Amino acid sequence: MKLLITTQVYENYAWREDGSLGTGDDAYWKAKGGDEYVIRGVDPLTVAPGLLVEQVRGRIEHDSDGYREHIVDWQLVADDYLTEYEQSQLEYEGRIVYPATELEIA
Repeated sequence: MKLLITTQVYENYAWREDGSLGTGDDAYWKAKGGDEYVIRGVDPLTVAPGLLVEQVRGRIEHDSDGYREHIVDWQLVADDYLTEYEQSQLEYEGRIVYPATELEIA
């Protein structure tokens, strides 16, 4: 099986007239979709998927004045599972050009 991790991305749109970015209470966060990450070869009988998510959280999540990305969901899926985006690429392009980002566990 593989572990599919889904994120939500936010961008700060609080640009001031002087060209600086509003932060803190002045920030204006706008949802901008998200990304999908996979970890292959997950055996739920030998490793807890939730622990894997915590192990890679620092490699996925980001929080700065202008950009945020946070994990919103994860699930175990079959080895041949394709995300909606991968499926649409196959349907319209005949191949997957932009696969989900694959993470390796050390």
